[in-house]
Amino acid sequence: MKRNYIWILAGFLFVAACSYDTVFRSSVLDQKLETLIKSASPSGQIDHFILPDHSEYTQIPQDPKNPMNASKVALGQYLFFETGIGLDAVKGAGMETYSCATCHVPSLGFKPGAIQGIADGGIGFAGERSVHPDYEESELDAQGIRALSVLNVAFVTNTFWNGQFGGNDINEGTESLWNKEELTEVNHLGFSGIESQNIEGIVSHRMHMDEELAEELAYNVLFDLAFPSYKKEERYTKETASLAMSAYLRSLITDQAPFQDWLKGDDQALTEQQKRGGILFFSKANCYSCHNGPSFNSMNFYALGVKDMYQTGGVFTSVDDRRNLGRGGFTKQEEDMYKFKVPQLYNLKHAPFYFHGSSKENIDEVIEYFDEAIPENADVPNEQISNKFKPLYLTDQEKEDLKAFLEDALYDPYIDRYVPPYVKSGNCFPNNDPVSQLTLGCN
Repeated sequence: MKRNYIWILAGFLFVAACSYDTVFRSSVLDQKLETLIKSASPSGQIDHFILPDHSEYTQIPQDPKNPMNASKVALGQYLFFETGIGLDAVKGAGMETYSCATCHVPSLGFKPGAIQGIADGGIGFAGERSVHPDYEESELDAQGIRALSVLNVAFVTNTFWNGQFGGNDINEGTESLWNKEELTEVNHLGFSGIESQNIEGIVSHRMHMDEELAEELAYNVLFDLAFPSYKKEERYTKETASLAMSAYLRSLITDQAPFQDWLKGDDQALTEQQKRGGILFFSKANCYSCHNGPSFNSMNFYALGVKDMYQTGGVFTSVDDRRNLGRGGFTKQEEDMYKFKVPQLYNLKHAPFYFHGSSKENIDEVIEYFDEAIPENADVPNEQISNKFKPLYLTDQEKEDLKAFLEDALYDPYIDRYVPPYVKSGNCFPNNDPVSQLTLGCN
């Protein structure tokens, strides 16, 4: 009797599992979306697109030379927003007025609110940031290409629009190109992309860290907990500060977006319109052919013929800026010219500018650009334009459906969980210039 009971129970569980699949995707829209996702997934399963929990560090991709731990992430979170380390400003007026979050604003998808990120030499918060009157254009820490979102950067092996940072993966074999002049000498240290970029970035973005400053700002204990194996004289440095920030950035996972809930089994997490938009994403709109990584990113590069930053009003950039050349600006290979890395797609909703040159101001314009597939930058030769960039012939309703998927289904509304309540300097953050202090109400 006991044996029969076991077999009956096993049979029930098997039937229940099959029934769960049926109930799980009970509507035609849900079933169609799941089928398309599985077809697009390298594993043939939807779990390819399920992001890990932001607090489960062992499940998050990370650099073996910079393993994540809670103390390191906590330290990195503080430092990312800490204006008190902005001590290497060109002028006194810029001292302690900026942080990494100046150009990576959480509420804007960790991207700038203006067409261009300006740290040292900028005044004002988010979309109202402008140039400080004491600074010449050549003195600004102004990014000549739009800052990429750092959300889900754990799934990016080599960072920057041209993938130049990191001595791993796609940059293996490019060692002869790593030099100080083009800021890629850091790749010789053997770190992955985000670690390499931050080691260089903490210097190029004019930030400081040493033992005296760590103690003054009361970060020394967190440094001790985050880097216990480092010798004391090597523990409180720009490099360790950048490694802590990298660990923090790897924890920025949009695991609470509605689409993530849908992938995990909640059919009610998406509206019917969002589901129709998802179906378009994986079919007629062909978005998935490029955006096929876990966060709808990829480490592939394509030329879409969009405008460069100098053409859209950016300062301290020009037609000769090598960043306009995309991957080719780094590799010097003709076949890589004007090709840019595929960015991730979560939390686009409130980011007011898109593409590397900030040439589009909303999702509607982005969808329209892909739908018409007409290059807008005369500097980009037609032969370099991706053969995937061709008219989609979407109807007005399809455009609205696709927009609903991109803007809302992929929007994690709880990004504030990644923002510290304060920084230990006591300064205003993420900016601490007089205009920002007034805007943020912390002067």
